[in-house]
Formats: sequence, structure tokens, C-alpha cells
Amino acid sequence: MSRPASPLKPRERPRRSAAEIMRWKKAREDWMASLAPTGLFHRLFDHIPGVYFFAKNRTGHLMFASQGLLQRYQMNDDSEFIGRTDFDINPDTMAQAYVEDDRRLLAGETDIIERVELWWDRQGIPDWFLVTKLPLLDRRGRVQGVMGTLRRPDEAERRLPVFQTVAQAVEIIRRNFSKPLKIEDIARDCGQSLRQLQRRFQNAFGITPQEFLLKTRVLAATRMLEETPLSIAEIATRCGFVDASSFTQHFRRRVRLTPTSYRRRS
Repeated sequence: MSRPASPLKPRERPRRSAAEIMRWKKAREDWMASLAPTGLFHRLFDHIPGVYFFAKNRTGHLMFASQGLLQRYQMNDDSEFIGRTDFDINPDTMAQAYVEDDRRLLAGETDIIERVELWWDRQGIPDWFLVTKLPLLDRRGRVQGVMGTLRRPDEAERRLPVFQTVAQAVEIIRRNFSKPLKIEDIARDCGQSLRQLQRRFQNAFGITPQEFLLKTRVLAATRMLEETPLSIAEIATRCGFVDASSFTQHFRRRVRLTPTSYRRRS
């Protein structure tokens, strides 16, 4: 006779045979096959604050996105999202990194679990996120796509060493990218030498703090080009570039278009 369950201890469970477990796994497969694809579990992510979900097919076309992710891209519903690629909705430099992740997942090289990344916030400025990506398998176990979640780390997680090594410098850049900034001054404000800061940035993001600053400025500029009527010179000034010529040079190097061409395409 099994003991009753209590709030602190679950009910004891009788052992089941391998045949019974296999029978229930088959029942689960049949049940899953009977469900409408658009009504599966991804809809739960529409109701989890701060967590975003997406799924892509093998060719990188977006198939599903939670409401929070649609809002982040300023889209009303998935008719604006479905069938687009990362390059359709992100700056090229960011899209290329996402596509490289997908390539490794599709090749079965790795899973990506709670990796620290910078994604843009609602103002078009990079912010911390924890990213998980897994391959999507068909009934034969073949990889047919990629699914993933993004969530913002809580305050306790932001105090972990992986954040703290460069978090202060990132925050300075995020808040002050529109001003004249010198990486030497940022390193000093963070209590690090220039070499230390450069090494830690390289380890965390694969780029130097100088490149991170430029990418932040370019990313902010792409949002202004899309959403404001400001002139190229005004955007250059507001994003911290010394002049329109320098802005165009750095923008074209990272986005592969001039600011004017990017605006026309948008």
C-alpha cells in the first residue's frame, strides 16, 4: 500500500514495465500528430513576461514567433514575420552571427544553452539576453530547423562574473555612445587597463571594445534611419560620429550599404 502524498513529498509511484512506457510513448506520438500545428505549446510564450520564442526552418525562414518578439520588431502579427530571414529584420552584422549559430545547430555540432548575448532593446541599443537554441527534429530524427528562446537575466544573474567582467564598460558605451568616447577612459573608469578590457571584450564577444562601440553606434543609426526623418548629418552627430563622411564609411563597412541606400531600402 503506497503512502499518501504530502506537500513536501510526492506520492510514491509504482514501477512500470518497459512495454508500458513504450505504449505511452506511442500514445504521445499519436496525440501530437492529432494536434493542429498552429496550436502547439509555443503559444505559452505569449504569456511569459520577458521570454521570447522563435522557430525557423532549415533554410532560415522564420515560421513562429511569440507576441513579445513580434512587438520587439514592431510587427502587429505573424503575417509580417512568417517567411522572413534574419537579414530581412536585423542589421547584417547581427544577422550574420545568428545565421552562423544556425549553421552549427543544423550540422549537429552544438546546442546553445543560456549563452550571454547582446540583442537590441526597444530603443535600438544592445542589451543583455540569455539565449537558448536547439535543433528541431522530424520523426526520423533529422534536423529540420532551429527553435530558440531569449530572456533577460535577472539582477542576481547580472552579478555573475560572466557579466561583471565587461558589464560596466558595456553600460558606459550603451548610455554614452552618442558622446565622444575613448576606450582608454572607459577602461580607467572600470578600474582596468586598456589591455585587460580589450582581452575581456574579445573573450566575451569576439570583438574589441572599439568595434563594440562602433557597432553600437551603427545599430542605433539603423533605427534612426528607419524611424525618423533626420538627415544623415544629424544622425551622424546623434550617434557619436565625428561627421557624415566618417558615419558613412563605418556604416557601409558593417551594413554593406550607405546610410542613404539603407533608408531607401527600409
